[in-house]
Amino acid sequence: MSTITVKDGTTIYYKDWGKGPVVTFSHGWPLCSDAWDGQMLFLAQNGFRVVARDRRGHGRSSQAWAGNDMNGYADDLAAVIEAIAHPALVIHGHGPLGQRGCSHDQTNYQTNHRVREYVAGTDRSRPSRNRS
Repeated sequence: MSTITVKDGTTIYYKDWGKGPVVTFSHGWPLCSDAWDGQMLFLAQNGFRVVARDRRGHGRSSQAWAGNDMNGYADDLAAVIEAIAHPALVIHGHGPLGQRGCSHDQTNYQTNHRVREYVAGTDRSRPSRNRS
C-alpha cells in the first residue's frame, strides 16, 4: 500500500502500477481510486505507468478537517506527483469535481513542469437513440 503524508499531516493513499509514460487519475465525489481499476489495468498492461490517489476524506486516505477544497486536492495531487518523481505525465479527472480539479490543477499547480496534458471526462454523456 503506497501512501504519503502531506504537509498538514493528512495521509494520502495512491496506487502506482506499471511502467512507461505516466497517466494519473483523479476521481470525483464520492468515489475513490478503485473507480479507475479497469482503465488502470488496461493501460498498465499496455505500456503505461498509472497512478490514482484517494482524495483526502475518500477511500483509504485519512479524514482531514481542512483542505477539502480544490486547493487542498491540487496540493495533494502535487505531493503524489512529486513522490513518484516522473518527468512527464498526463492528468485525467472524472465527473464535475474531477473536471474542476483538472482545470484547477492546471492553473494552480506547483508541479506544472511535469505535466504534458490534462484530460477531463464525465459520465453525463448519453448515447444517441434511433427511434422509428
